[in-house]
Amino acid sequence: MSEELTLHIKLLVPCGSLGAGVREDEVEYGLSRGAHAIATDAGSTDSGAAYLATGKSKNSRGAVKRDLMILMKAHARTGIPVIIGTSGQAGGDLNVDWTRDILLEIVAELGISPRIALLYSEQTRDDIKTFNTAGRIRPLPPLGALENATVDACDHIVALMGVEPYIAALEQGADVILGGRSTDPAVLASFPIWKGAGWGASWHAGKVGECGAQCTEKRDSAGVLLSIGKDSFDVEPLARDNYCAREGVSAHMLYENTDPYILTEPGGQLDVTQVTYEELDDRRSVRVTGAVWKPRPYTMKLEGAGGGKFQTIMLVGIQDPDVLRDVSGFHDRFLDALYLRARQTLPPEEHDDFHISIRMYGWNAVDGRPVPAGTPAPRELGVLFIATARTQEIANAITHACNPYFFHYPAVMDKELPSYGFAFSPADVPRGQVYEFKLNHVVEVSDPLELVRTKWVNL
Repeated sequence: MSEELTLHIKLLVPCGSLGAGVREDEVEYGLSRGAHAIATDAGSTDSGAAYLATGKSKNSRGAVKRDLMILMKAHARTGIPVIIGTSGQAGGDLNVDWTRDILLEIVAELGISPRIALLYSEQTRDDIKTFNTAGRIRPLPPLGALENATVDACDHIVALMGVEPYIAALEQGADVILGGRSTDPAVLASFPIWKGAGWGASWHAGKVGECGAQCTEKRDSAGVLLSIGKDSFDVEPLARDNYCAREGVSAHMLYENTDPYILTEPGGQLDVTQVTYEELDDRRSVRVTGAVWKPRPYTMKLEGAGGGKFQTIMLVGIQDPDVLRDVSGFHDRFLDALYLRARQTLPPEEHDDFHISIRMYGWNAVDGRPVPAGTPAPRELGVLFIATARTQEIANAITHACNPYFFHYPAVMDKELPSYGFAFSPADVPRGQVYEFKLNHVVEVSDPLELVRTKWVNL
């Protein structure tokens, strides 16, 4: 073993996201290998804006409690810290508090009293406007300059934390940290940096391990063990029948990143241009060497989400051969007929303030792009109708008016009317408000803790 690797900070990453399914046998293996801490994130923006805008979690309470119970039992036996980032899916204050309540229920059931730190990174609209007026906020492509109206349209705004708030909590003796919105690698990189591992190695390990076993070769397992030194780290699956390969470990720099060699994080950039990947003799692990951390002015990404218009949907299945012979043409004629029908039933002042889409699943619903000539006809289609309007009542009214057309509209007008297969009865499903991300900006800070509030839970 090289002299550099005599410093080995072992970080147990039990899963890619809390609530996705921690495995007790994998946690036990990581503990047997001498893990110094447990760390995982608990959310992201992957599932859209609703979870920040509403303060709700995508994962069920039961799923999160199950996973967190396993981690807290491990803490109770070993005393090692448990670090959770982006709590409750979106990391807003409501999301953190929801996770806190689950944690307090668990510690009461286990009869333990850990020192718990809560890291909040939600920002007020007034503060964001003040930062913007001071020239501290700049847009990320493709957005332009931030307008106050955009800030006002946000229900909740968070700033993504780096490692420093987590390190500060560890310095003050935190046994458990529930963090608000954070970058995924920061949650994992914080503990090894605090313990003296290299910044480059720690950030790169955090990036590779952020999704748990997704960097391994058998992705039906859950977690990994990261052993981090000054300039290198090893990544090893927690499942005994799994293994890592250079390709899978190196490829994770491509995940959610526009540049395979440079990763921009709060306070710096991770440069992996000169990194090497070595499969170790145990045939399970990969050693990664050579990542460089390059400090830069400290910025934190802002995410803001808010509610917009309202939607109602319908779903039918179609096997009509006339439709299947000319799906694209049918789509265009069908959509025109639905718009005409809606305008016939709405007051004139609403004619230009709604939207209808029909998505042809099995044809081009995913990307909406034109289908190349000569593409074989599908066996059947699933057709999704979406009405979007300024109120739920108007979206419902549009859908009700279009219902007969959506059920019977023919591909060939001089034939008997077809009947399509509604998935539900009643056919219309009010979907509620549409939530959107409003911000894609960064804010400059002079102190990494400036936009973070730390609260301690006294048990």
